[in-house]
Amino acid sequence: MTGTRLSFPPPWLMTAGLVIMTLASIGVGLYAFAFQARLTGDPAFHIRFDALPLASAMHVLGGGTLLLIGALQFWTTLRQRFPALHRWVGRVYLSLVVVVGVGGLILSTQATGGLVARFGFGLLAVIWLYSGAQAYLAIHRRDIATHRDWMIRNFALALAAVTLRIYLGLFALAGVPFQESYQVVAWLSWVPNIILVEWMFARRSHRARPT
Repeated sequence: MTGTRLSFPPPWLMTAGLVIMTLASIGVGLYAFAFQARLTGDPAFHIRFDALPLASAMHVLGGGTLLLIGALQFWTTLRQRFPALHRWVGRVYLSLVVVVGVGGLILSTQATGGLVARFGFGLLAVIWLYSGAQAYLAIHRRDIATHRDWMIRNFALALAAVTLRIYLGLFALAGVPFQESYQVVAWLSWVPNIILVEWMFARRSHRARPT
């Protein structure tokens, strides 16, 4: 049986989501630079990050730059009109994945929230580095579709920097102590992101099957 299938998510929702994602990424990216300059942020975090200054700079400054340029890679118009720019920005992005991921993995060993939080952030760094490697290998063999999917996964994990702050704010409003909420957010900031992406991929595959 054949018939007309409605696009899901609808185009208007995809565009709205892309705009929100871009603005949020830019906002958190700029916050990262302000944090590294000690213009904002919890002094307790500054002390922890100062204990590992190189890893801190790798993770914070690299992550801020990555967020500023990453979301722009998903705008179809920019990719089509400026393919050379897209490729060069992609090279910079994947290079930053290595820098930020290694820095984050080192910082995870000292994360606030004890072993639960440290394992959560450490696993995020490992999976993030793996997805970046898979994206690189895919484009190296000119498998654009697979490269795109791995880049989507990778940036969904990068957006943990955004969702982490959203969840921390919600927990604070609910009166949950920071030490307890941080243990949960170490996982909540990225696990739902990747589950959502895999669900969207599964729906896409289902729609592509002949009926």
